[in-house]
Amino acid sequence: MATQYWVQLATEQFGPSSLVEQAEAAERAGFDAVNLSDHYQPWWEPGESPQAWVVLGAIAHATSRIPLGTGVTAPVFRYNPAVVAQAFATLEALAPGRAFLGIGSGESLNETPCGMNWPPPDEQLDRMGEALEIIDRLLDGDRVDFDGQWFRTVGAVLHTRPPRRVPVYVSAFGSQAAGLAARYGDGLWTLAKPDQAPDVIDAYLGACDDLGKEPGEIILQAGFSWAPDDSAAFEGARVWKGAQPPDHYSDDWHDPAAMYRHGEETVSDEEFAAGYIVSSDPSVHVERVREVEKLGATVVCLQNASGAAPVEALGVYRERVLPALRGG
Repeated sequence: MATQYWVQLATEQFGPSSLVEQAEAAERAGFDAVNLSDHYQPWWEPGESPQAWVVLGAIAHATSRIPLGTGVTAPVFRYNPAVVAQAFATLEALAPGRAFLGIGSGESLNETPCGMNWPPPDEQLDRMGEALEIIDRLLDGDRVDFDGQWFRTVGAVLHTRPPRRVPVYVSAFGSQAAGLAARYGDGLWTLAKPDQAPDVIDAYLGACDDLGKEPGEIILQAGFSWAPDDSAAFEGARVWKGAQPPDHYSDDWHDPAAMYRHGEETVSDEEFAAGYIVSSDPSVHVERVREVEKLGATVVCLQNASGAAPVEALGVYRERVLPALRGG
């Protein structure tokens, strides 16, 4: 089966009107799906943070065929899982056959400002597991009474439930989360890191085998930045250094300005360029995306970090990158 190419649009970097414009450009470019990051805060200041679900409604209206969802939503504190299920059933009702839901365990960056005392990693995953169980049952059409350690529902049911069940893709960086992806998800979502992705994929495939379940999509995510010259491409994406330190994903980091400073102090320009696809040359983008495919992706999700020229970058993918990847 041919690899799919999705694009992620960054709510941390762009305002709502720009995100809608980029989604329209992504559909014209021939991407197989578009998704939005779902953040309360960016990884740096000043940045952006429009509410992803509201923007998805606008994108559903502005586009006609492209699948759309989040990459990813964290129903661990800020969002009640029953409301998450309601939101994405609604999106599917508005855009039949197009909605999907990405689920993750979240970051302090987005939960602590909303009043959460950021928990240790085991609790983060336990919360995600309970949320996935509730969402799974609601999407199946069940009326759900749930009395867990972290969440409670009483007779919860989706009164607006479209015929198609919304696919759920689960973010994982380790074996425990990969097991949750196998149990509750329609696929695995992880970063395209050569030193990490193969082990996470193996854990997911093994968990699917133990459950007697066919594996779903394997979504590997990488960032890209294009501009007319290499320097502009790099500077347009530089803010993403704030998202690179691994401890920003697990520990209690929630001050965007401090997170960006930490990223600049600990991530060199060379290290950043090695992790992101940063170039004015479309052939470099093609080569680097093919490297991601070789890690075992069925879906390559490409985050548009092209701060210098976000819509133009999608046009380059339309004209030069996606056709080369698809052999046309």
